[in-house]
Amino acid sequence: MIVQGNIVDIQNKRIYKGEVEVINGKISSIKEVNHHQENYILPGFIDAHIHIESSMLVPSEFAKIAVKHGTVATVSDPHEIANVLGVKGVDFMIENGKKVPLKFNFGAPSCVPATSFESAGAIIDAEDIKLMMENPDIKYLAEMMNYPGVLFDDAEVLKKIQHAKNNNKPIDGHAPGLRGDDATKYIAAGISTDHECFSYDEALEKLQKGMKVIIREGSAAKNFEALIDLLPTHFENMMFCSDDKHPDDLLLGHINQLCERAVAKGIDVFKVLQAACINPIKHYNLDVGFLQKGDDADFILVDSLEKFNVLETYINGELVAKNGESFVESVPFEVLNNFNTDKKEVSEFRFDSSSEKIRVIEALDGELVTNQIEAASLIVDGNLISNTKTDVLKMTVVNRYKNDTPAIAFIKNFGLKEGAIASSVGHDSHNIIAVGVSDEDICRAVNLIIENRGGVCAVNATEEKIVSLPVAGIMSDKSAEVIGESYAALDTMAKQMGSKLRAPYMSLSFMALLVIPSLKLSDKGLFDGTSFKFTSLEIE
Repeated sequence: MIVQGNIVDIQNKRIYKGEVEVINGKISSIKEVNHHQENYILPGFIDAHIHIESSMLVPSEFAKIAVKHGTVATVSDPHEIANVLGVKGVDFMIENGKKVPLKFNFGAPSCVPATSFESAGAIIDAEDIKLMMENPDIKYLAEMMNYPGVLFDDAEVLKKIQHAKNNNKPIDGHAPGLRGDDATKYIAAGISTDHECFSYDEALEKLQKGMKVIIREGSAAKNFEALIDLLPTHFENMMFCSDDKHPDDLLLGHINQLCERAVAKGIDVFKVLQAACINPIKHYNLDVGFLQKGDDADFILVDSLEKFNVLETYINGELVAKNGESFVESVPFEVLNNFNTDKKEVSEFRFDSSSEKIRVIEALDGELVTNQIEAASLIVDGNLISNTKTDVLKMTVVNRYKNDTPAIAFIKNFGLKEGAIASSVGHDSHNIIAVGVSDEDICRAVNLIIENRGGVCAVNATEEKIVSLPVAGIMSDKSAEVIGESYAALDTMAKQMGSKLRAPYMSLSFMALLVIPSLKLSDKGLFDGTSFKFTSLEIE
């Protein structure tokens, strides 16, 4: 097979007319040849940090869409399914991913459960990590979210890190806002990347201390604008990722979109493509081609180096997508789940109180971090209730692994004027999380999730709508087109009910993520992520 075009040689920073010859999935030669082709041939795009589960698609269905956008590989942390099903869930992702051409590179989840302050469906301990690190299908130790464990020399955490070192596998970081001596110690432990930087100064400090910084632009957390100006100077130590990408967004684009935005800012195209195509291969030792002789034939054709519209995608020499059509086939798979809680009563969402003030989670649009604020209580018949006038709404996290009392908190900026929304996608333990204007609506939404053994839903006085997620309660057994359309309709319904958030369900899913400050809610109670301990809802 011979493919002609303008060859983009990222390593040597040159573009020339030529042709790529492929034999048995490998690039046998790259020659300078004069021709009339106007397209560009470049290495495929790589998402340097993503949780496939957040697309609500199993890996094989994710691949069908990603290849259309020129993605040939991902660095994938399966800790979402691991928190539900443990090592069995990781094995599911690996085996499902192997059935399609896209090169999934899975890590061993380092934090299952993410903290001891929540209920997860499984535990992955240091001994499990040791066995996983010895598996050639596991490419790295996935994000070490337990940065307090690193800073305070937690023995179990340090064992996990050591097992990665013993197998010469990289260790991913997760340390939002960590600066100064704490950042120095975290990096010195052997942790080599961070995708959680949300300010220029934080990212610059981590780069200067030897860390690689991954620019994240997902469905909820968007740090591209804050960090992109670092790329011209630090392009050899930066990468692109989406972290969490919902299905409707994935249908529109992937890493190709970040390349377009970066070039539009006037950044040198070779530096942009170094971050998008080359650096992940080098850092994670991926079996992905650089577009060099002898490499795996993993490359793409694009129409221009401004828009990056993908014309063709090749993986191991196989044409997997052309002009927006994917040739990746759906594959059969077993549906695994772990859902063991009974339907709830409205009375279980009551919170008896006489307190005049309460602590409130302030959600920030496009951010995973939250603020801790105070608000006046609204109490009816002794029960703390939602206040739609001040947009301080009742929120709950319900343990989905066993019957337990729902945890209650209040949250600002969800904006609902009617009904409730709920989800069993609740990072990282994936308990049921819901926000609503009344206890009755919250109960209806939670029970709809329980009846379906997982999903995302919205309810109001006249309608109930759910996208079922039967695979571990976090992924669909359907295609991206089906799930994307259903999810988009649900997103629209939440916004019609009053939410002003760009991605209300994605934002909702992070309101139980205790490892990101400042105030979050687990199934065990309200949690102060700054002091890393539980706190009270009522302010005396």
